[in-house]
Amino acid sequence: EPMEKSGYLLKMGSQVKMWKRRWFVLRNRQIMYYKSPSDVIHKPQGQMELNSSCQIVRGEGSQTFQLMTDKRTYFLTADSPNILEEWIHVLQSILRVQVTSPVGVPRSDAKPTVKGWLTKVKHGHSKLVWCALIGKTFYYYRNHEDRCPLGHLPMRESKVEEVDRSCDSDEDYEATGGGLLSSHCTLVIHPQDQSPTYLLIRTKQEKNTWLYHLTVAAGSSNATVGTSYEQLIGKLLDAEGDPNSPLWKHPMLCYSKDGLHTSLTTLPSEALQTEALKLFKSCQLFINVPVEAPSIDYHVSLAQTALQVCLTHTELQNEIYCQLVKQTSCRQPQNHSLIQCWQLLALCAPLFLPQHHFLWYVKQHLQRHADPRSEIGKYAIYCQRSVDRTVQTGEREAKPSRMEIVSILLRNPYHHSLPFSIPVHFMNGTYQVVGFDGSSTVDEFIQRLNQETGMKKPSHMGFALFTDDPSGRNLEHCLQGNMKICDVISKWEQALKELHPGKYEGGTRIVKLTYKNRLYFQSQAKGETDRERLLLAFQVSNEIANGRFPVNKELALEMVALMAQVEYGDLDRPGPSSPGGTSQSKMQHLLYQVLDKFYPKRYKQNITPEQLRQLADRLAMKWMVLQGCSPPECIRIYLTVARKWPLFGAKVFAAKPVLPSPLEDCPVWIAVNEDGISILDYNTMHVKVSYSYSSVLTFGGCRDDFMIVVSQMKEKSSGKNSTEKLLFTMPIPKILEATLLIASYINYRSTPSLLSSTQPSRSKTSANKLWEAESRCFFPSAPRSTKGPTLL
Repeated sequence: EPMEKSGYLLKMGSQVKMWKRRWFVLRNRQIMYYKSPSDVIHKPQGQMELNSSCQIVRGEGSQTFQLMTDKRTYFLTADSPNILEEWIHVLQSILRVQVTSPVGVPRSDAKPTVKGWLTKVKHGHSKLVWCALIGKTFYYYRNHEDRCPLGHLPMRESKVEEVDRSCDSDEDYEATGGGLLSSHCTLVIHPQDQSPTYLLIRTKQEKNTWLYHLTVAAGSSNATVGTSYEQLIGKLLDAEGDPNSPLWKHPMLCYSKDGLHTSLTTLPSEALQTEALKLFKSCQLFINVPVEAPSIDYHVSLAQTALQVCLTHTELQNEIYCQLVKQTSCRQPQNHSLIQCWQLLALCAPLFLPQHHFLWYVKQHLQRHADPRSEIGKYAIYCQRSVDRTVQTGEREAKPSRMEIVSILLRNPYHHSLPFSIPVHFMNGTYQVVGFDGSSTVDEFIQRLNQETGMKKPSHMGFALFTDDPSGRNLEHCLQGNMKICDVISKWEQALKELHPGKYEGGTRIVKLTYKNRLYFQSQAKGETDRERLLLAFQVSNEIANGRFPVNKELALEMVALMAQVEYGDLDRPGPSSPGGTSQSKMQHLLYQVLDKFYPKRYKQNITPEQLRQLADRLAMKWMVLQGCSPPECIRIYLTVARKWPLFGAKVFAAKPVLPSPLEDCPVWIAVNEDGISILDYNTMHVKVSYSYSSVLTFGGCRDDFMIVVSQMKEKSSGKNSTEKLLFTMPIPKILEATLLIASYINYRSTPSLLSSTQPSRSKTSANKLWEAESRCFFPSAPRSTKGPTLL
């Protein structure tokens, strides 16, 4: 049956941007419109051919939509939301296309050029909304916490103007009331093919800021908006950066001995303008006092303070770049000041970037100074590399660490593609120094580490990078792949300062990075490299020594002997007794050292010196049997024995059930592995009960306890399921670790049939929130708990 419909709609005029009421008729895959229903016997005022290339896009309000055809876009408004839905339903049925929404959600990491509360006026209706200019799109929200905007305006080729108060006769203004206008500045945005939107802004500074940035986003070359400095940049851009332009040497753009009396960029408040002048003074102190190694912490403190201000007040990021570019333009390299100005620019580049015209101007400035033959030219090339990397990997979250600043100040980073380095420790007591730059992510860092140590790609194994805790407690924090290494170091350093206010001394202690297995998958055992087996064996050995792996005393001694052969090689028999029995005592000391390192601590409790000597003698016999056995062979034997435990590779957590509980009131182990969660007897480590991930409904932190809710089949005959809730007392950091581990295993399970009952998409969201909680654990002031329970 042919789809037909008719009715009144408002249509935006193509020439005169006004809404006109027209009678629309849909028939035979054509839409025709007339002035009124009685005119249908005459020629239509216009018509649209509906074909497969047409699109339907919902508008800003609940009654507006766009019909996009090959020839033009029609803006239409229905009398009510119900009538709108009727039209959309019919059009969708004919065109067989999905209705799209014009309100895209900006990326979560997108940085607004300018943001704030404004009163938006359109069609006589005013509303206070939170506004943000992101790229070339103006978004508005109910409040500053919302992710999804109420609507947006495309700024490209829009017309942006300041409205003269004398034209209050406009109906859009009258609707807002005269009182509102008398104390507000007003801007109007005319997007192409849309009716105008008015913005009422509280202060002149805010108005100037919005006017400048909206004008830039619209692509207009209005030479009257912005500061004198911004107008000159606009003129250079219009001239396409002509290298011969005299504007490059304009006094406003070049170095001057005189201080700044006003900000170089448009800022939305007097407070920020004052902050911009303070920023200039901080930069001058950094630049003009010569850097000396013994007193370098003076410059570290100045740089960190200035850059933290820019991270806190993002409006000042354009400002600091403009100040530093001005300080390095047309300046004679007479002393240390010019180099130190470039060094401060080199610290900014990996941290954040200026926007729009400013980024173009900074890139031009760097290109004009890049020269590998001079010290300044090398810094310019390094800054170019850093800007490109920041564009590629995104901006940072934390100010630069002391290590980063000292590296930049004491040697020119141009000479090293990876100007920073830090040791990464392994479970066998060795370490590898790995290089990185200001934008390196944890994933990139691990990839480089694997290449240098002969390990597989991270995606093919369960190894991860951990940091120690700044408090010195026996805690570790697993690092997420998209974190920046420089941010990790900086946050750790800041947490250490907060824990020891007034006592922190630069460089006395740095973050310790450890690389070890976190997730274990049996299927990947065949492809393990020798290096991975070695590190895995040492990790298991550490678990055995700390009582988190089930071995009896005899087997424990066998495994200690294998690790001793790997670590120290063949045990030499003591020769004929020399004076004082030196050879014998050396061997005895080595045996005690090996027992202390590898033998389970719980088996050494309360043993007498004589029993310890006998234990050492038995170890010596087992060790000597292994004479000539190579380390790889010992590791192979060691892992073959260890893998006989069905839960090999599981991470175990000490816990105590919270009553009432189906479990006994005594300590247990919670083991987490690729198959599920198991509850183990605390003494024997025998499995009491196991839950596959498909039966786990909920898990995570619940107040100060760890909670697991599982679905159990009650009666096989009836097929009914019952829900069981288990609560355990655990240290809060361990609750976080266990929850993240469970979430990771669930997300890694690739078989759709296994995942169907656990809703993996929700678990990923929960895991991301938990990673954020884990990263907050760096800061002692932050609560170390999950806001649970965490739902799958």
